Amino acid sequence: MSNVPAAGHALAVLQLLARRAEPVPAAAIARELSLPRSSVYHLLTVLRDRGFVVHLPEERRYGLGVAAFELGSAYTRQAPLQRVARPVLARLVDQTKHNGHFAVLHGRDVLYVIEERAIGRPPLVTDVGVRLPSHLAASGLAMLAALPAAQVRALYPSRDSFVQRHGVGPTSLPALRSVLARVRQEGYAQEDGSVSPDFSSVGVPVLDRNDHPVAAIALTYPTDQVDDEQRLTLVDAARLAATEVSRRLGRA
Repeated sequence: MSNVPAAGHALAVLQLLARRAEPVPAAAIARELSLPRSSVYHLLTVLRDRGFVVHLPEERRYGLGVAAFELGSAYTRQAPLQRVARPVLARLVDQTKHNGHFAVLHGRDVLYVIEERAIGRPPLVTDVGVRLPSHLAASGLAMLAALPAAQVRALYPSRDSFVQRHGVGPTSLPALRSVLARVRQEGYAQEDGSVSPDFSSVGVPVLDRNDHPVAAIALTYPTDQVDDEQRLTLVDAARLAATEVSRRLGRA
């Protein structure tokens, strides 16, 4: 296999995996791409060694690896995504009078790429360039809930993956799955004090045309100043903002 066709075939493998909601057996990859199985196994080995593919031996399947998420995040950190989202987030903050954030997944972390501070509100730890554990942040939970279960499992292979800040938040994969199930049921993510004591956040994902979470929008507020009804109002506003960003990115 020469270098140029091999590069094209490797990209085809990644594109195929990106289109699937679940990891795929190597035999299915070979069949769909009309490639010899030996060539596909060689490509998967190279991609796995570089972190773009993860092998799930119990299922005998392959899914996207952390390096694929990092590559996607590298794009979302650049100006096109920020320019699309910044005016939408600014209007959201003006409307709600609470601090707003725009974040992307970076491995197991969320990376904050836009921070809009409401007038009179205190600064928070979620400044531009800050990374926080995604399972603790509302923006991170919103994105994790939109990922296939196998990809979440690959991101959190053991209890050591669950970093804590203030003793709040999931500490195991079963606990995280329970939280994500609730996020999917309610249509938004919420965290109370797991990032900063006395502050809560709500978050909703920004989805691309393939329903992949490319980012998330979150609002943070003092916990004692927002009741349940007001929280749902913030969720509705954040959801409309996320839908607008998704539409601008080409989602129907």
